[in-house]
Amino acid sequence: MTQESLEGRTDDADGLPETCLSFELRGEWGHFRRVEGNIVKQTYRIIPRTTVAGLVAAMLGLERDSYYDAFGPDVSAVAVEPIDELRAINMPQNTLSTAKEHMNTMPSRGHARISMPDPSELRQQHNYEVLVEPAYRVDLRLANDELRDRLRDRLRDGTAYYPPSLGLSEHLAEVTYLGEFEVTPRERETTEVDSAVLEAVDSVELTPETEVKVERSPAFMTADEGGRTTTAFQSIAYATGAEPLRVQDIETHEVDGRRVMFS
Repeated sequence: MTQESLEGRTDDADGLPETCLSFELRGEWGHFRRVEGNIVKQTYRIIPRTTVAGLVAAMLGLERDSYYDAFGPDVSAVAVEPIDELRAINMPQNTLSTAKEHMNTMPSRGHARISMPDPSELRQQHNYEVLVEPAYRVDLRLANDELRDRLRDRLRDGTAYYPPSLGLSEHLAEVTYLGEFEVTPRERETTEVDSAVLEAVDSVELTPETEVKVERSPAFMTADEGGRTTTAFQSIAYATGAEPLRVQDIETHEVDGRRVMFS
């Protein structure tokens, strides 16, 4: 089976279909590396939109850096709902450098050669902030009907071209297909939102009973000469205990009896 590259395209003038594909992501561990540098390699609590796109692309076997247009702001929409308490621990890990000067190439001549870190080099210890048993529901709308149909088949069959992961490749994800649901827009109102709250973080009603946190994570990317570049970020509010948040005067959509916010 060969890898494929797909360009984003719309089904109609409205851009997005009236349904979404919904699936659940779970794993023992997860790590979505925050872009700002730190001695401790920190993680986002909510799986970033760009990571959702990469996970779907991996399931379908799309080439690296080939799928960004198909997940652009006008041809896709993503809602993420944390469905379990969001917990993290610091985990020390010993690593080997993958810089070119620290790699061994074997065999020394011939066409079939591989490069790997030199095992004789000293290990470097890094502290990784790792999510413990993360779980999310993802509602995904795609205007590209071919891409959407192929993803639906993958989800129904429980298959993937590459193993899906929650950030780092060693943090394998369990993907459960929940179904295809109608997406019903709702007028602006004050209501409880089941998904993470996007860009309306200042409108969240705070209560002593609910711990609310905000993070800003990558939302869209584009391919360039250097590989890829993040073109937009989004602010996300969420409850650490995965409870719904009450938000004032916002537009939401109803999916499967739930209120969600798409981005």
